[in-house]
Amino acid sequence: MTTDPTNKTAEQLRVELGPRSYDIVIARGPAAGLGRFVRERLDGGRTAGETPRVLLVSDAHLEALGMVEHARESLERAGVLAACVVLPAGESTKSLEHAVVLYDALVRARADRRWGIVALGGGVIGDLAGFVAATYARGLPLVMVPTTLLAQVDSSVGGKVGVNHPAAKNIIGAFHQPRGVWIDVTFLNSLPDRAFRSGLAEVVKYGVILDASFFEELERDRAAILARSPERLARIVAHSCRLKARVVEQDEREETGLRAVLNFGHTIGHAIESTAGYGAYEHGEAIAAGMAAEARLAERLGWLEPPAVRRLVELIEHFGLPTRAPGLDPDLLIDAMTRDKKNRAGRIHFVLPTALGRVELTDRPTVDDVRAILATL
Repeated sequence: MTTDPTNKTAEQLRVELGPRSYDIVIARGPAAGLGRFVRERLDGGRTAGETPRVLLVSDAHLEALGMVEHARESLERAGVLAACVVLPAGESTKSLEHAVVLYDALVRARADRRWGIVALGGGVIGDLAGFVAATYARGLPLVMVPTTLLAQVDSSVGGKVGVNHPAAKNIIGAFHQPRGVWIDVTFLNSLPDRAFRSGLAEVVKYGVILDASFFEELERDRAAILARSPERLARIVAHSCRLKARVVEQDEREETGLRAVLNFGHTIGHAIESTAGYGAYEHGEAIAAGMAAEARLAERLGWLEPPAVRRLVELIEHFGLPTRAPGLDPDLLIDAMTRDKKNRAGRIHFVLPTALGRVELTDRPTVDDVRAILATL
């Protein structure tokens, strides 16, 4: 992590992926440097004097807050011409139908492969706009500008983009690394409390899977985090990005199994989302319940000691997140789990903790084990 010389309150982290390497800038406002950041990452390969053009994709919630206009003005001050598409807010927007809306906008604008896409929003906008960037004209440059905590610490980094199918979350997608990620933690000041807490689930996940000392830090600083201390937010965002970058650098396309560790809580969590209906639970709420359930599954197998399970459950609850998702049909949940992307040869795979800071990918849990845990959900 280095200091960005153009902004004394910003830090810069490099994701090392050879020719696909990129920078993550973590700023604490103002976001005036956004336009310059985008231009610098789009200028490569352009002829002298050519004006960069982008499709700025965002949602109606951010438009109402004035953030879309602010971003467009920052881009245009930097000499980047921006066409804007504002989509409805919410998980249902992450669909093939809304991808077509973006394709249509690009076709109408006669966009070619020198155009870029700027995704301003949470995980829904980032995943959808990233999927369109990966597939329009066989690939457009992408810059992520995540505005939610969940997107800042997770979905904006790593190149996984996609849309939902009614029967399975994120089952349609691609790997498409961004040219850069611009994170301004002051965006979090306007984030609704439920969405902010939802993002904390992914932060907790990093402590469980990779860094026990970070988990302890979250336990110690939980009051300051909930109070949205700018210093603490910048710290947890930067460290979460650093941890994820370390995994992505070693297993960019999920070929070695290492990147699967990032899916702790997601086997059951994604099943909760699809079974309950997208939008019934915030993504982080479903993942929080999934982490608690998968920790109990690890305890059932004798892998995780009960005190570690209690610490995880207590931290999740302190952050105002659910540890259970009652009322869902176990058969439907198991059916949803059978469509998880980690599965092999028809067996459900889980990422389960063996201690705080360490997890393993396994297909050891039997259907009876899973049913026993779902009975406590």
